[in-house]
Amino acid sequence: MATKWTLGGDAADPQRLAEFWAAALGYVPEAGFESEDCASLVDPDDVGPPIGFLRVAEPKTSKNRFHIDIRVAGPGFRSAESEKRLRAKEAELLALGATQVRDEYYDDQLGHIVMLDPEGNEFCVG
Repeated sequence: MATKWTLGGDAADPQRLAEFWAAALGYVPEAGFESEDCASLVDPDDVGPPIGFLRVAEPKTSKNRFHIDIRVAGPGFRSAESEKRLRAKEAELLALGATQVRDEYYDDQLGHIVMLDPEGNEFCVG
C-alpha cells in the first residue's frame, strides 16, 4: 500500500498561491486552514495529494528543483489536438496570473509549455 503524502511549498502569500493552484488544478480549499500564514488544498475527488503552502519571510532566489507538471495533452500527445489543449490551459493560467516562459518542441510538435506561478515558481503544462 502506498503512503499518503502532501506536497508542501513555501510562499510569500499562501492564500493567493492556494487560490491560483486551486483554479489551475481543480482543487478546493481544505477546511481548517483559513489563516493568512498557511493554506491547504485537496482534490475534491480524493485522488491527487493535498497541497500545502506556508508563509515564509525569505524570497524565492533560484530555480525550483521540484515542480508540478499539469498534464492536459491527453490522447494524441504531440499532435495538433494536444497543442489546442495545451494552448487552452495556457490561456486559462495566464488569466489566473501565471507567466509564460517558453515553449518546448520535439520533432516540430509542441511538447510542453514552461510557466511561472504568481510567485515565480516554475511549472510545466504538457
